[in-house]
Amino acid sequence: MGVQGLTSYMEKNRHFLQHLKIQPFVVLDGGMDPTDKKFRTMKERLQGKIKEASSLSRGASGSILPLLTKETFVQVLRTMCVPLVQCPFEADWEIAALANQWNCAVLTSDSDFYIFDLKAGYLPLAYFQWGNMRACKSTSGWYIPACGFSVDQFCAHFNNMSKALLPLFAVIIGNDYVNLQATKRLFSHIDLPKSGRAVGSRMHSRIDSLLHWLAGFTGPEQAMEAALGFLASEHRGVMQATLSSGLQDYELSSSNLALFFARGFVPTADLPEPLGRLPEWILRALSEAQLTPMVADVLVLQRALLAVQVENCRLPSSHTASKSIRQLLYGLLLNWKQKLSQKVAVCGQDQRKPGCGWGQGRGPSLSDDPYCVEEFDRHDLNLRRVRIQAALPRLLQQLPLERLNMVPLPVRRQLLLETLGVDESLLHTIPLSLQLPLCVTCHWMSNCSPRPSMTHVQALLLGMVYGEICRQRAVHRGPAEACPALTSISERLDQLHTFKGQRRGTIDLDTAHLYSQWQSCLWSSFNLNQLLCCPLPEPVCAWLYSGTLVHHVVRELKAGATSEALLGGAVLSKQLYSNLLGAVWRLTETALSSAISCSSKKKRRGRKQTVQKQPGTRRRGQATDVVPSNLDINNRFALLVVDDGVGDA
Repeated sequence: MGVQGLTSYMEKNRHFLQHLKIQPFVVLDGGMDPTDKKFRTMKERLQGKIKEASSLSRGASGSILPLLTKETFVQVLRTMCVPLVQCPFEADWEIAALANQWNCAVLTSDSDFYIFDLKAGYLPLAYFQWGNMRACKSTSGWYIPACGFSVDQFCAHFNNMSKALLPLFAVIIGNDYVNLQATKRLFSHIDLPKSGRAVGSRMHSRIDSLLHWLAGFTGPEQAMEAALGFLASEHRGVMQATLSSGLQDYELSSSNLALFFARGFVPTADLPEPLGRLPEWILRALSEAQLTPMVADVLVLQRALLAVQVENCRLPSSHTASKSIRQLLYGLLLNWKQKLSQKVAVCGQDQRKPGCGWGQGRGPSLSDDPYCVEEFDRHDLNLRRVRIQAALPRLLQQLPLERLNMVPLPVRRQLLLETLGVDESLLHTIPLSLQLPLCVTCHWMSNCSPRPSMTHVQALLLGMVYGEICRQRAVHRGPAEACPALTSISERLDQLHTFKGQRRGTIDLDTAHLYSQWQSCLWSSFNLNQLLCCPLPEPVCAWLYSGTLVHHVVRELKAGATSEALLGGAVLSKQLYSNLLGAVWRLTETALSSAISCSSKKKRRGRKQTVQKQPGTRRRGQATDVVPSNLDINNRFALLVVDDGVGDA
């Protein structure tokens, strides 16, 4: 099921926790490990996701999560009052330690939990029968059938192997934290007896043999010594250090998360610089998942890994459209870091723990540029590293990071709107829940490539209207609940939302690329809005956008349907759609007027130069008129049709 499926299930079955009489606690991963132990694995996985997304775009099967999946999950958890915490970095160790402190089971899909010695066991997410909730006759309660994994039973299956040997097993076959090539070399050199059982592939057979081989040792030290004996002497020292380091990742002790859940205590003692010096309000926001983990990645590593989307891989990455938004976020963070490092150097407070310095994990290429971030993003079908220069806002002196929560709301809102290129007057008729998405749409229209057509904009806005109707009906029981016409609209659009008639492989790549750019703009704006303490209300992600719906609406509109027909006769929905479309029109008219003004100035300059050149000639490299001759100025969406040479998707 995964996070996306679990989010959808919880959204549709909000009372299942009460029925099951359980109290869940959710622990989320944070930023990248500052020691870079897992960085190679993360890059390999991201490269694999690029290939998978490309295959999906051509009709193959696969799974690429939408950009805002985690944010949606967090919002749903909050509405259900489920306690949650976001760890500074990888959460595996903290989850296992907390589970043993509380003697409770762990529900996840991470294979590392087959190795941790968990007192109450591990419940793999994939084995839950979510649609099969049953009544328990003996207790009159309810339960969901699932499968549980126990380390004790697993080890008993392999000749009562010592549980302490499982971490060594995980390191030898290769986990996320070790050099996989090095451990593969060791694994291939160990002289294993044949298992004598049919266990699937050759690799599965060797894993089975390794477990039986390890069962012959009393502890990991003895087994490690025997394993190293299969290597040449010059390789043993490095491999021993690799194995010993890997074993430490599975040694459990007390977790600080218990104090966080009990008292809201946010520990800072073990945080690398400069996270430990962040103001308390930012540390708390990070711990409560009210800030993206990218904040920690940028401050500690000056690095960002950009998630993969299903898009046209022959075009530039969809994240290009939101680059300027991220640059401002980087600027706010790195300006604070630079000032803090200068202050620490001047005051002689450089008393940091070894391995937790200012540049921990940061490559030497960035050491001379404190305002640069390494972004890892798709280029064609490859993962590429690009240096991105941070942008410092015009109002920088009024926006110190440590006091952003105390900066007046109008100042923070002005910065956000200026970044997105929107005038505040556009928002007067827009519901609070859709103000940020509308601003994102305006930024998207000005920065995406190719430019969206009127059909794409209409479909996107109709999707927002549909989401707002559903939100009112399901959450707030607002005016939409009592309106039969709105119910009819919801049902009509819901048919498009759940349409099953499209054959696999018929995805419109140009349309997908446009909407991937919109999602990237939304994700980046969402993160910036959070860092600025939400000068615009946070939209409800679960109701905001559905790729299935907008793609089908695009097809309906291209087939001749009109937005009015899809909206039916409901006044509320038509008014909302009209307000959204009107705001887009005003933005388009402003941009078009600016383009015409620029063109007129160039024409006047051109007339002054005609006495110096032959009629009908043009200097090489000189720009022609900005507005094409076939541009209909009376068409308010004319600017959208200028699509940089790419046809309508």
